[in-house]
Amino acid sequence: EIKPTTSTEPTAPSAEANSEDKSAIPSLLPIDAALRRLERLLLRDTAPPASSSSASDPVGSSTVPVTAEYVATTGGGARAVRRFLSHPFAAAARTYADTKGPSAVAECMDRLLPGRPSISWVRDSGARMSSAMQMDGPVDAANSSDEPPSEQPNPIALSVVSEAEAYLLGLAVHSLWRSGEHASALELSAKAVACVSSALGTDVRTGHSLSPLLGRLYRYRSLAASGLGMSEVASVDGLHREHAVAHRMACLRNDKECQATLLNLMLQYLLSKNLVEEAQKLMKNASFPENASNNQLCRYLYYCGRIEALQLEYTNAFAKLSQGLRKAPTNTGLAFRITVQRLLVVVQLLMGEIPERSIFFQSGMRAALAPYLQITHAVRIGDLQVFESAVSKNSSTLRSDGTYTLISRLAHSVVKAGLRRLAVSYSRIGLADIASRLSLDGALSAEFVCAKAIRDGVIDATIDHKERFLKSHELVDVYATTEPQEAFHRRITYCLNTHNEAVRAMRYPPDAAKAMLEASRGNAGDDEKTDEEKAQELEDELDDDY
Repeated sequence: EIKPTTSTEPTAPSAEANSEDKSAIPSLLPIDAALRRLERLLLRDTAPPASSSSASDPVGSSTVPVTAEYVATTGGGARAVRRFLSHPFAAAARTYADTKGPSAVAECMDRLLPGRPSISWVRDSGARMSSAMQMDGPVDAANSSDEPPSEQPNPIALSVVSEAEAYLLGLAVHSLWRSGEHASALELSAKAVACVSSALGTDVRTGHSLSPLLGRLYRYRSLAASGLGMSEVASVDGLHREHAVAHRMACLRNDKECQATLLNLMLQYLLSKNLVEEAQKLMKNASFPENASNNQLCRYLYYCGRIEALQLEYTNAFAKLSQGLRKAPTNTGLAFRITVQRLLVVVQLLMGEIPERSIFFQSGMRAALAPYLQITHAVRIGDLQVFESAVSKNSSTLRSDGTYTLISRLAHSVVKAGLRRLAVSYSRIGLADIASRLSLDGALSAEFVCAKAIRDGVIDATIDHKERFLKSHELVDVYATTEPQEAFHRRITYCLNTHNEAVRAMRYPPDAAKAMLEASRGNAGDDEKTDEEKAQELEDELDDDY
């Protein structure tokens, strides 16, 4: 009797089985998924290395326990948090929290951080926001919140509870600020900053995992305070004093993230109050940390360029603003790039240079830079009447942009540009004609303007005081002057500065010198890394880049 044999080959699963498997997998909300991602990154990047005996005796290998203090103070903590904040999971969680409100953050804290006192803070803020929304109109209960997973998830690991709580508090504050609840956002951010600062303590070891989150909370609190307007001026002034004390503590704690954030917030406050001299003293006495994030560096360069432009140091201001514009991200931050480009155009005009026309027609900047294109055209042709009409027409826009004070200084540049054009066009022209062409008060004013232009080297001419005319000299060979040497000097200085910045920004392996020493002694075979370790290091470097 022949019996049928059963085939041992694997068969493809049916569509029903696939649907059942997908339905069996619990779906995570964006905030929950982001927290799990943060937990994995912190536990992976801050995992303590195994002892040396683990390779020879795997059974008796011993490892250091992963505690909250170890995760927070190891060098990989801040790096892991920075990498997480730029991850798409963090962006999705922020969008979800802005849409659903602080109540969604409170529900997530109930699930993953049970028993934390900050849950009541977020819940109270969410209740006030919901009551305000109900006063405006009915709220759709079906879309107010999503259903959490049916099964109770495991809480966040105890070693990363402080980081998870700080991140969720930041999401709640950002949601309140985006919804216009500036008073509630300011109150919650003050509690969050106090909570995270107490958890951070006075640890002087660098690389603390709470540093990037605390710096973000300081920035959110400043945004909430500025959103209140002039109704809460006392609170904004008090915040500046708190920022000064916090910056001092961050310097003692070697907290690079908070140093950069707080320094930018103090400079922003001083510039908003038109305290330019105090801002310049702070800029010169406080050093910006080298390892700060690129976004904070761009903000610092903008504030420094603005301060130096107001202090008539146009060359240094142009260099700082150009560097900040080059370092700014090109795919995001359009409003920041527009703000920097406006100030850069004005500084370039004050230096006596005319910006390129293509600058005013960049993608997304054409409408914002339209008033500055009119002013640039007036400066280029040297017509004072056109310049004054353009300024008066766009005075409200220039005042809101904060460039009206600097543009008011351009009247002298307009007169110089027109005088330079007349000196090139005519070998001899009367002072009365110059006054009529440049819209000056009279021949005496034209004489003073011409004398100052000759002294400053704007034109090469002489004034005949008896005959009352201006006589231009013949054009000389420019290569017989020092102008080519100065141009080469500027270019060489720029190249050297770029090279020095590239060298400072290079990354070196942590134990490269020790590895080279061991290799020279012939002991490189014992310390060679496996392919898995090399692949993991390459993945970490790629994550850092993004």
